[in-house]
Amino acid sequence: MGELVGLEVDGGIGTIWLNRPPMNALSIEVQEQLRAAAHEAAHRRDVRAVVLYGGPKIFAAGADVKEMAGMGYADMADRAEALSSSFSAVADIPKPVVAAVTGYALGGGCELALTADFRVCGDNARFGQPEILLGVIPGAGGTQRLTRLVGPSRAKDMVFSGRFVDADEALRIGLVDRVVAPDDVYTAAVEMVSRYAEGPAFALRAAKAAIDGGLDTDLDSGLRLESHLFAALFATEDKAIGMQSFVENGPGKAKFVGR
Repeated sequence: MGELVGLEVDGGIGTIWLNRPPMNALSIEVQEQLRAAAHEAAHRRDVRAVVLYGGPKIFAAGADVKEMAGMGYADMADRAEALSSSFSAVADIPKPVVAAVTGYALGGGCELALTADFRVCGDNARFGQPEILLGVIPGAGGTQRLTRLVGPSRAKDMVFSGRFVDADEALRIGLVDRVVAPDDVYTAAVEMVSRYAEGPAFALRAAKAAIDGGLDTDLDSGLRLESHLFAALFATEDKAIGMQSFVENGPGKAKFVGR
């Protein structure tokens, strides 16, 4: 990590923040610092849930076009997989992740928001994949994660046109989960994942792995994955705590320890 991307932890919630004013352009340096922050959040036991945050004014307005403008095919052929994998490092955090979006989330910024499990945005938010206007296509997951989230027709509309989607439309098509006032975005994101900060960490990890893994395979393979993950949780302390609490006190009263 470095000065452009950081991780702050409070009460079990880790905030991965971007700080490259004025637009949080996602340069190569930002991408690699993002990768490092994601890896740290994934492995720290005191981080139980994660918020992605670009600040109170803007989430991220896209890639650093000036940096890419001078690159040719050979340059990007060497870089493209690293770009994609830096975003996948966030998607692969085995904990609940919410993107807190204010202002623009365009291009790589939209792709970064798509790596989260949930998205909260301000009513001033604008989402888009405008890469087509530069003569290219999204290269950090936009053609894949957006399609899985909103469906192929809506994804093609956004990617083919490069148009911006406002907060109301984003909520209507399922691109975001909640719209609030811009000043309330970060607080709302923390509230959304705070319920998981004291939850059964390994069960949450297994649930995310089962859902995400099942999306990439056929139903029978997904069911086998679910069965293996389900069985493995019977080795955890939280399984014993949760079931004993249910028997003695009813549902929803267990005090999990994250082991």
